[in-house]
Amino acid sequence: MRSPKLSRRTRFDAKGLYFIATMDRPPDPRLLGFLGAYDPHIAELALALRGIILEEAPDASESVYQVYTVAIWFGFSGKMKDMFCYIATNAGHVNLGFPRGATLPDPNRVMEGQGKTMRHIKFANLGDLERPFVRRYIRSAMEQAVPTGDARGTGKSVVKSSLGKAGGRKTRGRASARRRRS
Repeated sequence: MRSPKLSRRTRFDAKGLYFIATMDRPPDPRLLGFLGAYDPHIAELALALRGIILEEAPDASESVYQVYTVAIWFGFSGKMKDMFCYIATNAGHVNLGFPRGATLPDPNRVMEGQGKTMRHIKFANLGDLERPFVRRYIRSAMEQAVPTGDARGTGKSVVKSSLGKAGGRKTRGRASARRRRS
């Protein structure tokens, strides 16, 4: 893998993953743990995209979810209905998604999705993030979410995982199966 261009603001974590330092908001260690399940280039891509979003919206609240994928949602109130964009990891790429993307202008014709409201842009490598329109789409989504321009959030990160709950269900399933056999 070709080494990406790194700026003075680039930092490395203990696993060697890099992220762009933004307003003293390094990634939560649990987020780094969730991303450890992916190939390093996908984890790097997600963290670099997170850095770009936080550069554009330093006060944004961040909600991290680990379900079948790692999803990082950004907004200013902490409520899902007010989120302006998200990052979703996949095996071979990372999506920058927009909950109200169907109504966002798409002059570069890069957004994908056929749903009623959501759209996303796929990124397969770090070079893709350097395209100038990336920040324009993020800013447009922010303006759409907060039309008054009063985009002040808590700047906090909330981490949630449903994998622990799923594990509990499996355990109960096995226990009930043992009771039926006896």
